[in-house]
Amino acid sequence: MADHVDDHEKHESAAESLIDKITDKFHGDNSSSSSDSDDEKDIKVTTAAVKAKICRLFGREKPVHKVLGGGKPADILLWRDKKISAGVLGAATAVWVLFVLLEYHLLTLVCHILILAVGVLFLWSNASTFINKSPPQIPEVILPKDIFVGVVSAFRIEFNRAFAILRDISSGKDLKKFLTVIAGLWVLSILGNCWNFLTLLYICFVLLHTVPVLYEAYEDQVDAFAEKAKAEIKKQYAMFNFKVLSKIPKGPLKTMKLA
Repeated sequence: MADHVDDHEKHESAAESLIDKITDKFHGDNSSSSSDSDDEKDIKVTTAAVKAKICRLFGREKPVHKVLGGGKPADILLWRDKKISAGVLGAATAVWVLFVLLEYHLLTLVCHILILAVGVLFLWSNASTFINKSPPQIPEVILPKDIFVGVVSAFRIEFNRAFAILRDISSGKDLKKFLTVIAGLWVLSILGNCWNFLTLLYICFVLLHTVPVLYEAYEDQVDAFAEKAKAEIKKQYAMFNFKVLSKIPKGPLKTMKLA
């Protein structure tokens, strides 16, 4: 029993001495304040270097807010203002329920809204003389030309870029990109067969309001998992390239010379 107590005391003294050494190494005594500041700087530099080595998703270097364009749209998607974000998502949900679940039509809705607005304004304008109130001030709406020109120009640039990408893929220069586009279009066609366009648009809208904020909250874990998944995909593609794609003949066939 005494031997057990002695061994226990030896372990405690060894643990205390180890803790003292670690404490002296990282903190030191009162006379080594400059070395403490150097150690803290080294720790900060090391932490920054480790964070810089993290492979971010899609190779991004900016924060999620900057990737989404910054400003008000990014604030809405990342739920910086919960009331506005919830209101936008609620309005989109109401539109989806109205047109998909209740099978209301857009033209019918627009006509009913116009009938209600014109009827209210007409009655108000004619009844203002009887109720001794001023008639409604209907503003003159003139749509500026610059806004429409800017929107059309932005769509033109994006369409030209999309056509250039499709042309580059169809030229056969990048087989990996070609297979990725084919797989993406195939998945999109399956989704389009399951749901209508408005439902797909609503799903994308909900994903835009949920995926970025969740990714921002758990970006380190997601980036680590994405890096492992990317390495596994590259491994599988290398095996597929070695077993299948490398055996496909490339280039024009050479004409055989007859003897």
